Amino acid sequence: MTSTERLYFLKLGGSLITDKHTPRSARRDIIQNLAGEIKAGMEHNPGLRLLVGHGSGSFGHTSAAKYGTRAGVRSEKDWRGFIEVWQDARALNQIVIELFTQAGLPAITISPSATISTDDGKIIKYEVESISNALSNNLLPVIHGDVVFDKTRGGTILSTEEIFIYLANALHPQKILLAGQEPGVWADFPVCSSLVSLITPTSLVEIEGKLRGSAAVDVTGGMYHKVTSMLELVQRINELEVLIFSGEERGTLSAALDGEEAGTLLCNRKIEPPHAHES
Repeated sequence: MTSTERLYFLKLGGSLITDKHTPRSARRDIIQNLAGEIKAGMEHNPGLRLLVGHGSGSFGHTSAAKYGTRAGVRSEKDWRGFIEVWQDARALNQIVIELFTQAGLPAITISPSATISTDDGKIIKYEVESISNALSNNLLPVIHGDVVFDKTRGGTILSTEEIFIYLANALHPQKILLAGQEPGVWADFPVCSSLVSLITPTSLVEIEGKLRGSAAVDVTGGMYHKVTSMLELVQRINELEVLIFSGEERGTLSAALDGEEAGTLLCNRKIEPPHAHES
C-alpha cells in the first residue's frame, strides 16, 4: 500500500441489514442505500481501500441460537445445525453481494468458513492472502460472521468483529467503521437521549454501567462486547480509530468514508474523559 492509500474496515451490522425480530428477513432497501454510499465514497476517495464485513442478523443468529453452535459442535444434530447456520449466513451474504454488484461495486466474498481455523474459539490459521490480493487489485473483499471448524469445539461461530480484530493486526487499517442502527453509544441508556462522542480505554469506566447487550437475538455479544473488544484493539494498535454510527441515516456512511466523525469515536488518545451531546 502506497503512502497515499488508506485502508478502512467497514462492518454493516446484522441489526442494520436485517430485521432482527423477523427470522431470515433482509432489509434490501437499506443494503441498496449502503451500497450506493460505498460506491460514492470510493469514487470520491480513489486512494481508499475497503474491506467490508457484515453480520448475520436474523439469518445466522436465529439458527445459531437454536442449536447453540457457538458453544461447540459434537453430535449429529449439532452438525446439522452447523450446516444450517452456514446456509443462513451464506444466504444473507448472497443478497448483499447481489445488491453490491447491482450498484457497480467489484464485490467478492472471501468466506471465513473456508479460510479460517480456530482452537477453542481463537483463530489459529487464516489465509489472509486472498483478502490482500483482492485489495491490491482494487476489488471489494467481503467477509461475514460465519461458522468455522474448531480444534477443541469441533465447530463454532466467529463474529465479524472477531475476524476484524485478527485482520487489523495483519493488515493495519487506519479506521474501523461499525455501522449499525444506533447513532452511537448512549450515555444514558435506556433513555437514549444523549450520545457519548468519544471513548478511550481510560474513560470507559464512566459509561460502563450504561452499556447493554443487543435487544434481539445475538449469540456473539452486544454493544458492551463491541466497545470493550474494540478498545482493547486500539490499545494494541495505537493509531487506529474505531467509529460507531448509524448506517440508517442517509449520508452518514459516505461522510465516514470521507473521514468525518459522526457517532461515537473509540481511540487511544490522551485527552479528557468522554463528553456527551444531545441526539
